Amino acid sequence: MKSAPIPEGWPELLRCTTTKPPPIILDELIAEILLRIPARSLVRLRNSVCSSWRTLISSSQFAKDHLRRSMAADPALTHPCIAYYSSRYSYPTIGVFSIRSVFENRPHEPTKVVAYEGRCHRLIIGSCNGLLCLHDNERAMLWNPCTGFTSQPLEIGGIFYVSGFGYDHVNDKYKLFLIEEKKSGSVTRIFTFGPNSTWRTIQDFPYRLHDPNNKAILMNTVGHFVSGTGTLNWLLCSGLTSFVAVLSLDLVKETYSQICLPSRDSDDDLSVFPELATLRGCLAVCYETKKTHWTLWIMKEYGLPHSWTKLAIIPCHPLLLDPPLNSALEPMYMLKNDVLLVNSPNGKFVLCNLNDGSINFPNIDSSGDGMTKLRPLSRCSGPRIFHIYHESLVSPWHFGLPSCSSEMRLVKPSL
Repeated sequence: MKSAPIPEGWPELLRCTTTKPPPIILDELIAEILLRIPARSLVRLRNSVCSSWRTLISSSQFAKDHLRRSMAADPALTHPCIAYYSSRYSYPTIGVFSIRSVFENRPHEPTKVVAYEGRCHRLIIGSCNGLLCLHDNERAMLWNPCTGFTSQPLEIGGIFYVSGFGYDHVNDKYKLFLIEEKKSGSVTRIFTFGPNSTWRTIQDFPYRLHDPNNKAILMNTVGHFVSGTGTLNWLLCSGLTSFVAVLSLDLVKETYSQICLPSRDSDDDLSVFPELATLRGCLAVCYETKKTHWTLWIMKEYGLPHSWTKLAIIPCHPLLLDPPLNSALEPMYMLKNDVLLVNSPNGKFVLCNLNDGSINFPNIDSSGDGMTKLRPLSRCSGPRIFHIYHESLVSPWHFGLPSCSSEMRLVKPSL
């Protein structure tokens, strides 16, 4: 049997490819290409590329550059996710689902929740740069769900009621803030994660937790971290007067300040408390106004009260108020197309189109989260506590913490 004739021009091509070395791609160009690839894809590639690429992808500087570039281009490109745990039952699992899927999937295409199982029930104290800070009442650890790595659990002990986790961008440090309750009183401390992780006592929190003379209520015990500002933020609100404010902790200077919020309307029901959030990297607050709509404000320049800008007015749809509760709409995430994901007062996730006023209820399949006593997430979000994070390559070993991959295990769905 005769071989097929070689097409005209091929001998020259073959001669060129066998005698000339392949073009050399500069290291700078390789790095630039890899920086454009999503974190989850790089995690898959890490063990199947050459050693020099693997070293680059695993480096601390590359993780920082990748996170900075991804967030600057479009935070949605970093695969934002929601992680949650049960606040009522001590399940050892944490559920995670994709925010992009919630926005993009059609009603008949459910967003699947994946479950990660630990050795015990753990709370999520906060999230920052793709890391979740977990706590089991005795120990704390950092976990990156995208890479799968955790830090080794660190003993912290004590009972605390106010906490927060964030990033000190000036000193390149991740910090855990706690108010520990002791018989002698409360102690305010900061834990800096690193090779020589230690506790330090700092200035007392400027709000006394159990003081009957308090004129306002601390609405969120876990501080909201605002990226780029190095701050943790708590909402102060009165149920008797129109007083509202943000109590802020600067993780760089480790000092406190108070920020004024937009004034509530005199006709507002003061028993319906506002909701504090972060949207598009900015501090945000949502009020129920005159029982007819919710008003969403965003602080475009952190710390400057005059930069509060009214972002949206959302009608109080009957489907979002039954049964009525004493909290406003909770903003969760917003895309560039002005579609807002919220947690409604009656505990349902809702997509609100701010352009035409329409609402949709996303189909979220939580059957695999291992929290069997809870109602399906598509019907009711409670009793769950949610935290948003963006997938990244940042890992605990980048800042000197011993790491492992066995503390949180992906639960494979049953067939």
